[in-house]
Order: sequence, then C-alpha cells, then structure tokens
Amino acid sequence: MVDIVEYDIIVVGGGHAGSEAAAASARMGAKTLLITMNLEAIGRMSCNPAIGGIGKGQIAREIDALGGLMGRVTDRAGIQFRMLNKRKGPAVWSPRAQCDRILYANAVRQDLESIQKLSMRADMVTDLLVSQSGVEGVRTRLGRDIRARAVILTNGTFMNGTIHVGEKQFGGGRMGETASRGLTATLHDLGFESGRLKTGTPPRIDGRTINYDLIEEQPGDPDPSPFSFMTDALPTRQRSCWLTYTNPSVHDVLRTGFDRSPMFAGKIKGQGPRYCPSIEEKIDRFAEKSQHQLFLEPEGWKTEEVYVNGFSTSLPEQVQIDALRRTRGLEHVHLIRPGYAIEYDYFPPYQIRYSLETKNVERLYFAGQINGTTGYEEAAAQGLMAGINASRMLNGQAPVVLRRDQAYIGVLIDDLVAKGTDEPYRMFTSRAEHRILLRQDNADRRLTPIGYEIGLVDEARMRRMELRRHAVEQTRANIERENVSPDSVNSFLEAAGTSAIKQPERIARLAVRPQVGLSALIDHIERRAELVVEAPGIEASETLVEIELKYAGYLERESALVAKTRKMESRKIPEGFDFDSVRNISIEARQKLSRIRPENIGQASRISGVSPADISVLLILLQRDTFTLPSLDHEIETTERSARSEQSVVEA
Repeated sequence: MVDIVEYDIIVVGGGHAGSEAAAASARMGAKTLLITMNLEAIGRMSCNPAIGGIGKGQIAREIDALGGLMGRVTDRAGIQFRMLNKRKGPAVWSPRAQCDRILYANAVRQDLESIQKLSMRADMVTDLLVSQSGVEGVRTRLGRDIRARAVILTNGTFMNGTIHVGEKQFGGGRMGETASRGLTATLHDLGFESGRLKTGTPPRIDGRTINYDLIEEQPGDPDPSPFSFMTDALPTRQRSCWLTYTNPSVHDVLRTGFDRSPMFAGKIKGQGPRYCPSIEEKIDRFAEKSQHQLFLEPEGWKTEEVYVNGFSTSLPEQVQIDALRRTRGLEHVHLIRPGYAIEYDYFPPYQIRYSLETKNVERLYFAGQINGTTGYEEAAAQGLMAGINASRMLNGQAPVVLRRDQAYIGVLIDDLVAKGTDEPYRMFTSRAEHRILLRQDNADRRLTPIGYEIGLVDEARMRRMELRRHAVEQTRANIERENVSPDSVNSFLEAAGTSAIKQPERIARLAVRPQVGLSALIDHIERRAELVVEAPGIEASETLVEIELKYAGYLERESALVAKTRKMESRKIPEGFDFDSVRNISIEARQKLSRIRPENIGQASRISGVSPADISVLLILLQRDTFTLPSLDHEIETTERSARSEQSVVEA
C-alpha cells in the first residue's frame, strides 16, 4: 500500500527561490515539502560564487531583515567582502561578498534541515494536480501523487533547459544536471503563456595555472560589512580576486568561432540579458574597444577553481581555450569547465498577482526565473515572498505586498507584474525611484517590524533592531544638541579642505559638509564616549547618523513624493472590473489593463502603455463610486479633452 502524505505547501525546486520559500512557509507554521531533483544541489550557486552587488546587495539585506536565509548564510560562507559604489553617495552603496561555493550550499542545507515542519524529497515534478477550485498537489516522475493545499514553482533554468557549447546542444538545467520535462505542457493546458530566455556562464579555470604576478590584485575591504544584521563579526582572513583584460589578439581568436556560435548561427532563440552580454557579443557590438575587464574570482577556501567573470560565452571549447591563453596572466591556463549558454522556459509575469499567486490557478505560486528574472538575490526575494504569502493565504490572512517606497523587493515585484519582461530581469539601483529611502544600511528598520509581525523574525532579532534604532536616534540627538568651539575643530576642518568656523557651531551642522567625516570629527574632539551610543552589529551608529544628516533635505522631498504615491495606491480597483468596456481609454491601455489586472490606480499608472489621460478616465469612474459604464460615457467624453492635457494628474 502506498503511503499517502498531505502537506500544506509543496515547493518545487531547491535553488535560492525554493530554499527561501520552503524555509519561510515552514517557519510560519505550514507543513512544507521541498521537492528537488538533486538534494546535493540545494542552494547551489549555479553561476558566479558571489552574493550582492549594485542593487542586488540591497535585496540581500532586505531578505535578511525580513528573516530570510541569504544574509546569514553569506556571512558564514563569505571569503571576501566589499562595499561597492563607495565613491558615490550612501543611497547606492551596495555590499558584495565572494563566497565559498561548497560552504554556501552546505549552510543552506543545514538551515533547511533545522526547520521542524520542513521535509525534503529527491524527485522530479512532471505534472500538477488541479481541480476547479485550484491546485491540489503534484505528480512526480516516480509516479507519486502528493497532495497539498498550495504549490510554489521555483524551477530556475530547468524547465525544458537546453545547454549550448559551440555546435553541441543537449538537455540540462545546469552542466551535469538533467532538465525538467512535463511542467511546461501542463501549464500550457491550464492556459498559461510561456516564452524562452537565455543566460550564460563563463569558463572555470585552474588557479594553479594563473600567473598572478602579471595581473592586478583586488583585495576585500579592510573593515568589511556583513550581510546579516545579526552578525557581530566577520572573519579577518579574506581571499583576493584578480583583474586582467582581454586584448585585440584575444578578440581575433574569439571571432574565429563566430561561424560556430549558437547565438550568431540562430540556434539560440531565447532573449539574453542586454546588461550582461557574452564576450562574443561584447566584441561584436563594441568592436571599437580594444579590451574588456575580466575578474578572476576564487570559488572557495579549499579549491583552486577560479570563475572568469566577464567571459560568459557559448563558443566552441577550443576557441575558449585559445582565447584565454592570449590573455595576460592566463598564457598557460588549464580549462576545468567551458563556458556555456542555457535556454529555458519562463512564464511572462503578467500572469501572476502581487502576492506571486498565479491568476489562472488559485493557490499556485511562481517565484524566481520562472517569472523571467535572473540572479540569486532576485530569485531568493521572490521565493521568500511566495513562501510568506502562500502560508498567510492558507490561514485566511491578506498577502504581504511591499511598496516601491518600502523595499527593492517591492520594486522588483511591481516591475514584473506591472511592466513585465521579455529579457532576463535583474535589479539595478536605477530602477528604484525612492533609492534614497531604500539604503542597504536601513533595511532592518524598514522591514524587520514586518518580519516580526508575520512571524519570521523572533524576539531577539526584533529587540536587536530596536536597540540599533535607539542608538542611532540618541546619537543623532546628542550630535544635533552639542556645539564645538573654533579652537577645538578648525585645524581638523582646514586639513579636511573646508572652511574654518569663527564661532561655536553645532556638530550636526559641520557633519553635513561633504568633506567632513562624522566619526573622524568625533575622534578629533575626543568626545566619543559622551556623544555616541553604540549600536548592535558592525556598523557604528555615528555612520548611520551621518548618512541621515547628509541626506536630510533629500529625504524630506522623497517623503513628500511617497505621500502622493500612496494616495494613488489607496484608490482600489474592484476585482473583476471590465477594462475592455471603458471605450474612452486607448486600445493599448485596455489590452494591458485587462491582461495585468492592477489592484489599484497606483499600479495601473506604472503599466507601460497606460497614459496619464487613461488614468484620468479611470479616476473619474472611481470617484463617481459606480461601475455601470454606459451611464458614464457622456460624462467621460465631455471631460476627456481636459484630462488628456493634464499630464500631472497621476500625482494630483
């Protein structure tokens, strides 16, 4: 007799999205099953062995602030830590960590196995069990029907994945791992539309065959910042990355393989990421450039395997070898694994709600690359939110939907649902219009209270965040209250390249000057014990205060803009609203509004192709508090001309 086990939630896929989804749902009380083809591949870093970067580091810190896995695991597995964009303002400072690939995956597995309500199974899901009321479970390759009240699909690049190396193509979701078959057809039968995307990965080389004397060292920060707000100290030992460059000879060798390139030969149909082109695309599109950067990144403490960042390619293996050996420092390099491209199925994200539940099938959730994103951080963020919302749905609770002014995670999901994507989507700081508010240093103050309210953050973390906030507030109050005399500070100011003062001045006024570092100023006047309240964690409270002081004017303006945006978000659109019947908005707007089905006017206003004039018409309908469209046709027509001239109505 077959053992029949039912679960609250089944998570399909054990990558970064699946791990976060399973951990979140189980920790929130849902009996959860994680199904993945290879349990040894849980949490695996399929591409570069790093977490964070510009825009991505902010997401990783937000995941941590909400109680997710990524930040804590990164701090345990990191071998180098750097804060990027330090030459720019704090709004775009972005943490990045080079990780030990094996340690990272092991740490994810250990964390998952420590969660009582989480079980794991090695198998392939080939079909969904669906009734009129929604998803009921999954069917596996081994013939098991496993029931569940909700299902989260986080299949990554495995759905009908095809790997390309030169003229060779074969099925796979990663090199050495088979593709997932069956689910795409099932989802098509359920009315979903799919597309094909492409991504790539560089070759891996043997570090023992690199001539490090000829290339530039890239060390980590001497005083590194962690990813998790719960980390008190990071290891003092770090591994360096290294920098070298291509040259015209390298480019000439690469061009010899263009006739066998699956991309140029048209064998790859999926759209790749414009912001991260392959090396062959770089030298084809930017033929005037004589060199491109290559970052050589170690894959761990106990391995000599090195990742060649910047050399993503699907050219024939021998072409890759010959080109690498024309690169300074790599003249005698040994190739461990060639770079390759991979095509896979994705499902355009207009088919999901802001909760990440699909519109076609109730209680079915999509997270990660299935929605068209790329990157560990983007996937993990979606997995976390899908796990949270699936668990809350089962308990009859409203979904957690983060706003664009609350989190980069909110920007990510809003972009996917409202704007869609036809290429692999990744996060940049430029995508967030409120990035001054969404700094990496304040993610805990923004999001930890939400994590605590929904049950992912425990008392200890919440208390730590409150102590940190109190330390910042008290330190700021001290600095805004206290004066310094000209005699005590003028030598410091002149050495910093800024004007001296002629009478006592508030410390806070001096700290606003761009040349003045608050911590150094406090040390100069020897008043640290009097002014600074120490905050839990590595970041000093005066550093956080300095950021707030220097950004004060911008923060006030941003807050005013956010208030206007929230008015738009408060204007709800009734479920089932018939956009096709509103004849006074453009055809494109009708089509996109009907397809995406925004929940409020704010979301509708961000949909590409929906104009301010279209929003004006919708506002008229909502302000009249009636949805019998024909009775309003005349009124709409008489106001349409003036509405179309008011391009600022979205902010009215």
